[in-house]
Amino acid sequence: MIDNNRFQGTTYARARPDSGRCSVVVIGAGPYGLSVAAHLIRAGGVSVRIFGEPMESWVHHMPNGMLLRSRWDASHIADPDHKLGLGSYEAAFGLERVEPVPLARFVDYGRWFQEHAVPGLERRRVDRVSPDSHGFRVELDDGETLRAERVVVAAGIVPLAWRPPQFAGLPVRLISHTADYSDLSVFEGRRVAVVGAGQSALESAALLAEAGAEAEVFVRERNVIWLPPEDLTDDPDAGFFSYAHRKVAIGSPKTAWLAAWPGLFRWLPYRVRELLRYRIVRARGSDWLKPRLSRVPITTGRSISSASHRGDELVLKLDDGSTREVEHLLLATGYRVDLTRYAFLTPELLGRVRTRDGSPLLGAGLESSVPGLHFLGAPAGRSFGPVMHFVAGTWASSREVTRVVVGRRAPRAGFSW
Repeated sequence: MIDNNRFQGTTYARARPDSGRCSVVVIGAGPYGLSVAAHLIRAGGVSVRIFGEPMESWVHHMPNGMLLRSRWDASHIADPDHKLGLGSYEAAFGLERVEPVPLARFVDYGRWFQEHAVPGLERRRVDRVSPDSHGFRVELDDGETLRAERVVVAAGIVPLAWRPPQFAGLPVRLISHTADYSDLSVFEGRRVAVVGAGQSALESAALLAEAGAEAEVFVRERNVIWLPPEDLTDDPDAGFFSYAHRKVAIGSPKTAWLAAWPGLFRWLPYRVRELLRYRIVRARGSDWLKPRLSRVPITTGRSISSASHRGDELVLKLDDGSTREVEHLLLATGYRVDLTRYAFLTPELLGRVRTRDGSPLLGAGLESSVPGLHFLGAPAGRSFGPVMHFVAGTWASSREVTRVVVGRRAPRAGFSW
């Protein structure tokens, strides 16, 4: 539980919107939604309403016992006064810094951030957003309707979970996505095939094995790519080219500056952006997972060509002709941006958003082709770079949106720290 009496730092004023109309509606209360709301509230001059359960995706759609792949230095939710970082939370509760950061600690930190930075959060859901003559019509799950000049979508990645089409039609009891679970112990004593090559697949397999399941990982690529256990960027004197890598902890010292500078990234040619994005966010696993996977078979260079069910089991046929019989297939196949999966966006509104490969084309302030409609997090990745897939992206995105909304009195977006 969060004890607000234990922290005497910044607490932002509660936004008091006019009934039925406001300047900005923020949809989502994860790191991106909380951060942009905190910046807008702090800037003043606009009425802000933010809807959602704080850290909901992290609580209900990530497995218990998970450790963050992002390093401690890159796991601070951006606040405008630089007073509500992960270190401030740990100091408030007398906690020692640990790395990797446990999921439970990060969730509690996010809730603590919300209590201090966004006390006016409304734990209601947005059911429908449609265009309106003065901006947007926003309908809530309890029947309230309001009108907003701007809508900021920070709805997270759970609706964007990718399920390869070759597995369509299988009984839902036998197949699922890693986003469907917060507790993998439900698979104790069962044979589970995990599909994927990234952190989610590898850590899920480790957690399954530790929960008493019999897991096997199937990786299409020839090898699993492991992140190095140590890097010279841990040294604060490592030099100019390592500074950004140390701050955002993604990419390499050669690519991290572009990843950490979204304002520059979006001006690169599309092909260059896609190449960099692929290189930086491609599937990889943390080196510290290796000991935990010592008893888990990892089959590389193989893909599942077909799957059929036989009673309460699945028969998986691999591309080399071999088969596996399992009791469940767990897809750790990542996420693909497709705005139609945000069910609260009406077809009329979606039809006006220019996209490329499913992602919205965004301009200054992460604003779409529909004036006043902004997208944060993964949907902004193709326009503003791979940092938007990580917590470190909250710094640049929140400043960018705030600057467009309130004008030059907001700080420049700059880098992702």
